[in-house]
Amino acid sequence: MTPENPLKQYFRRPALYLSLPSNGIGYASDVIDFPENKELPVYPMTAIDEITSRTPDALYNGLAVVEIIKSCIPAIKKPWEILNVDLDPILVAIKMATNGQAMELETACPSCEETSKYDVNLTGILASFKPGDYSKSLELNDLKIKFKPSTYKEVNAASTSQFEIQKILYSLDSVTDEIEKNKKTADVLKTINTLTMSLIVNSIEYIKTPESTVFDKDHIREFLENCDKNTHNTIKETHIELRKSTELKPLEIKCMHCSHEYKQQFNINISDFFD
Repeated sequence: MTPENPLKQYFRRPALYLSLPSNGIGYASDVIDFPENKELPVYPMTAIDEITSRTPDALYNGLAVVEIIKSCIPAIKKPWEILNVDLDPILVAIKMATNGQAMELETACPSCEETSKYDVNLTGILASFKPGDYSKSLELNDLKIKFKPSTYKEVNAASTSQFEIQKILYSLDSVTDEIEKNKKTADVLKTINTLTMSLIVNSIEYIKTPESTVFDKDHIREFLENCDKNTHNTIKETHIELRKSTELKPLEIKCMHCSHEYKQQFNINISDFFD
C-alpha cells in the first residue's frame, strides 16, 4: 500500500467558491456534483494547466477549456455540457483563483488614440452576470416556443465552424477563375445559412402546439425552413436577445489622457490567464 504523500498538506486549496448564475437549473444530474449550498470550490490553475492553456490545437478544439475546468473545478464532471450562461463566470472565477481579483486591460482611446492600461475588478465582473430568462415561452399564434441556453459543446462547434468559414472567405481573394469563385462563394453562403439554422434549432427546447409538444430537432428544423419570414425572424431575434442577455457587457472606460468616455469589449480567454 502506497503511503500518503507527506506533501499533501501543501497541495493547492480552493481560492474561492462560485455560485453559478443558472443556480444549477437546466443541468442533468451527472454534469455537476453540487454541494448542498450550490457553491462550487474553485482551485488555482497548475503548471500543467498553463501548458494546456498554451497548446494551439487544444485551444482551437476547445479541449483546453474542458481540461482546465476539470482541473480547477473538479465538481464539474462534464465541462462540455456546461451552459453558456455559466461558462464566462466559470472562466472569470478560475482567473480570479489563479491571479487575484484584478486583471490588466490594455485599450486604445477612440478619441485621442492613446493606449493605456487599466485594472479590471473581476469581482465586480463576476457579480454582473445574469442567467437570462429562459423560463418564458415565445407565443406565436397558437404555438409556444421554449428556448434553452446552449452548451459549451454547441458554442464551441459553432465557433470552430465560423473560423473555418473565415479561412475560406480569405482564400477566395486568391481565386482568379470567376466561375470557380462564384461556386465557392455559393458554397460558403450555404454553409453560413446551415450554421445559422443549427444555432437556432439547438436553442429551442421544444415547440408546443394545441395537439402536441415537439422536441425532435429534425422536425423543428423542418418547421423553421418552411415557416413564413416574419415567424422565422421573430424566433431568430428572440434567440439573439436571450443570448445577448447572458454575455459579458462592455466596460465603461474613461480615458486617462483626454477624459473621453467609451465602451470597451471585454473577453476572458484561457490563453491569457498566465500573461
